[in-house]
Amino acid sequence: MIRSRWRLRGAVLLATMLALPPFMRPARAHPELHTAWTSARVLNAVTVADNGRVFVSFPYWGGGGGAGPTVAEIDRNGQPHAFPDARWNHPDGTKGDLQPFVRVNAIRMGPDGLLWVVDSGDANVGGAPSPASGPPARLLAFDIATGGVVHAVSLHASSTPHSYMDDIRFHGNTVFVTDAGDPALVVVNLQTGQQRRVLSHDRSTTDERPMYAEGRLLRTHDQPVRIHADQLEVSPDGQKLYFQPSSGPMWVAPTAALENPALSPADLSRSVSLFYDTPTTGGTAIDGDGNLYVSDVDKLRILRITPQGKATTLIRDKRLVWADAMWIDTHGTLWIPAVQLNRTATFQPDGVSRLHLPVAIYTMDLHLKPVR
Repeated sequence: MIRSRWRLRGAVLLATMLALPPFMRPARAHPELHTAWTSARVLNAVTVADNGRVFVSFPYWGGGGGAGPTVAEIDRNGQPHAFPDARWNHPDGTKGDLQPFVRVNAIRMGPDGLLWVVDSGDANVGGAPSPASGPPARLLAFDIATGGVVHAVSLHASSTPHSYMDDIRFHGNTVFVTDAGDPALVVVNLQTGQQRRVLSHDRSTTDERPMYAEGRLLRTHDQPVRIHADQLEVSPDGQKLYFQPSSGPMWVAPTAALENPALSPADLSRSVSLFYDTPTTGGTAIDGDGNLYVSDVDKLRILRITPQGKATTLIRDKRLVWADAMWIDTHGTLWIPAVQLNRTATFQPDGVSRLHLPVAIYTMDLHLKPVR
C-alpha cells in the first residue's frame, strides 16, 4: 500500500513537471566532464581541425614535467608530436620570421583551415620590457596537411617595448590580436599588410581591478597580476567583437568600427559598450548561436552568456582550475583545458610551484552549433 502511494505521488509529480513550460522545469544535471587528455607539462590552449586532428601548445611559464615541443599534435594514442616538425620546436640559431618558436602564447584553427600561432617573441607577461634587438612577436599560419608556412606576419610595427601579444581571432581578411602587456587591440589586414593599434589604454582594454583565482588574489613578484586585453571573440555574423582584460569586464564593439582606419580614437572608443561584468577569466569560446562560454577561475566554473547578456552557470567543478583557451569542434563538443596557471611558480608569492600534475583537457558533449 505504501509503495503504491509513493508510485502514485511520483507519477503525479512527473505529470505536473511535464505540464510546466520548459523554463519552469527543474534544471537537468550538467553533462559530464570527460577527460580527453592529460599532460605532465602545463599547456595553455587546444584547437581541433575539422578532420579531428588535435593540437596543443605549451607556454614558457608552464614548468612541470621537463622539456618537450612548444606546439604539438596529439595522435590517436594520446602521444604528442612536435608540429610542424622538431626544428620549429627547438632553437637552431635561425633568425627572422621563420626562426623556431620563441614563446608561443596561443594557437587556433582559423576559418581558412590553417593552424595559426601567436608567438610573443621575447616578451614576458608581467616582466621587463622586451629588448629592441630581441625576436619580435609574430603570427604564423601553417598548412596542417604539409606543415608548410602560409603566413608569417611580424608584429614589430604594432608592438611597443611593453607589448605581450596574447590571442587571435578572425573576420574576413582581418586578424584581431590582443596586447595583454601594453593594453590595446591590434588590427591586421592580411590583404594589405597594414597593422594598427586601436583602443590603446582605453578602459575596455586595460586591467583596472584585482584578479582572483581559487579565492586568492593573483600576485607575481609580490605585485598584483595585471593582464590587459586578453580574451576576444567574433560574433557568428561577424558584426561584433567581444573582448576584455583577463580581470573582466567584457566589452563589445562593431567590427566595422574597429576596421575603419578613418575613425578617430575618440569616436572608436565611443563605439565600445559594456557587455557583461565577467569575473577573472582564463579563456572563452563562442558558439554558432552567439552564446559565449567564459571561465570563472575564481569559482571554478564556466558561464554561458547569451548575446543579450544573460548569464547562467554551465558547470562548476573543482577540476576546472584555470580553464584556459576553450574550443568548440565541428561536433559541438566544448574542449576545456584546465591548466592551473595560478598554481605555477610565476604566480606564487614565494615562487614555489603548487601544481598538481597532470593537467588535463576536458570535453563536454553539448551538441553546440559550431561557428562557421
